[in-house]
Amino acid sequence: MNAPKERRTGFWQALRREPRQLVRIGLWSVLESAPAFLIGHAVARAIEDGFAAAVPLVGVAWLAALGVTWLAGAVAARQVVLAVAAVAEPFRDDLLTHVVEGALRREPGTRRDSAAVARAGLQVELARDAFAAVVTTVRGFVFTVVSVVLGLLTLAPDTLVLVLPPFLAGLGLFLASLPALARRQRAFLLADEHLAEAMTETAGGLRDIEACGLRERVEAHLDRDVRAQAAAARGLAGVTAARTAALAAGGWLPVILVLAGTPWLLGRGVGPGVIVGTLAYVTQSLAPALGGLVQGLGVSGIRLAASLNRIRAMAPPAPPARSLISPFTTDVRLDAVTFSYGPRSEPVIEGLDLAIPEGDHLAVVGPSGAGKSTLASLISGLLPPGGGEVLIGGVPADQVDPAARVLIPQEAYVFRGTLMENLAYHVSGAHEEGIEAAVEAVGAADLVAGLGGYEAVVEPGALSAGQRQLIALVRAYLAPAPLVILDEATCHLDPAAEARAEEAFARRDGTLIVIAHRLTSALRARRILLMDGARITIGTHEELIKLSPLYADLAGHWHPEPVS
Repeated sequence: MNAPKERRTGFWQALRREPRQLVRIGLWSVLESAPAFLIGHAVARAIEDGFAAAVPLVGVAWLAALGVTWLAGAVAARQVVLAVAAVAEPFRDDLLTHVVEGALRREPGTRRDSAAVARAGLQVELARDAFAAVVTTVRGFVFTVVSVVLGLLTLAPDTLVLVLPPFLAGLGLFLASLPALARRQRAFLLADEHLAEAMTETAGGLRDIEACGLRERVEAHLDRDVRAQAAAARGLAGVTAARTAALAAGGWLPVILVLAGTPWLLGRGVGPGVIVGTLAYVTQSLAPALGGLVQGLGVSGIRLAASLNRIRAMAPPAPPARSLISPFTTDVRLDAVTFSYGPRSEPVIEGLDLAIPEGDHLAVVGPSGAGKSTLASLISGLLPPGGGEVLIGGVPADQVDPAARVLIPQEAYVFRGTLMENLAYHVSGAHEEGIEAAVEAVGAADLVAGLGGYEAVVEPGALSAGQRQLIALVRAYLAPAPLVILDEATCHLDPAAEARAEEAFARRDGTLIVIAHRLTSALRARRILLMDGARITIGTHEELIKLSPLYADLAGHWHPEPVS
């Protein structure tokens, strides 16, 4: 089986994925940049053909035309923002998926740094905002510069000699400073994150620090981190000074050259109105465009690059894909299985040997913390054993095709969508008759009616925990998986609803393992596995009453529900 391709999260990949939005951005940008093209012409014609020629209405008409163009540009700017958002949101979703997949790809059983995931989530939001800012800024810069060049060419080509060279020099100076700026920005982000981590760890251990007399040592470490962060900030500020020089050269030197070159322009037949129009091009379009580019790339662009680097560093690459196997049988075997949640932790399960033949109905009971849910995770392949092996049909549990088994945890998952989409998630081309039969069997008919039928949109937050469990139970009942593991999957149901659901699964073909929430689940099972730390006992209810004082004590405190 070929390994799946790594999800691409780069800047250019995000742009190429939305070609229609790029076309939309380009078309609206043409309209948005219309004032940048017209402003010089409007000012020049308003002066020379209007006010200077004693025809004020002509001057007013030109300025009014410029005002209308600005209004149209404002409308276009709004559409550009919406189109950029349509590109930025999928980019954000890709980054979030990359972060989550990276967290899930970590070795099962190892400690997952939730704080690191939260920091990566923050970097995703920063990257999304920076991405949108970069796209908006660079697009605006390109269209504005093209509009100004076209405007100067059609108004007075001689002025380009005075405007373009210093502008290009300022642009080149800024672009040349970007690599150093990126390095300093990354160093600042790393120092800032390191300081934040150190402060968080210190705040959480203040009592221990005082109790152990470590105040001075911790203060010294924090002082070093603060100084490192301050040094990184100063280094970043030093490089950003190049932006000021770039703006001076590219944005304001052309103004000086045009003013100084006015006699030369007048000698070449360029009128005063055209010179004022040229200054309008530079001060109202060209200089702001360069300033926006410097701000967009110098801040948002560098932040985007740094955030992407941090996100990729936080999320490890995907491991080579392993072939998944569909076992011929669903008999479950655990041979000398041991598992603990850390290298120094006491084993939750130790040396467990267990055989669950195909078609068996096994209930797992025991006190809280005995390892029942851990056993369910081992059998489902979510956790790898620290020792021994877990086999399903002779196949290691973590290599079994997910379609061969289904696990429902205590907190059932329901997604926003129609009820039909939630129920038929594991089956394709499901017929409503089959779904109705499953709903009736599990006891969810009243829930379906109460929600408004199968096409009703489900809002997970509006459902009770019991309702979510019923939906998940029907979904599992419909799944083709021959092995079903219910990990306290009925704990939020009342005893009668729990009994109906478990009896439906017991009648269903396949192997059923129930992590029991109530002892009544044990009475419905063919066999019962009692877990008490490292010790296990297996048998029928009557056998365990005789063999296990713990089970007898549990049964003695249980009062069966009256049967109506």
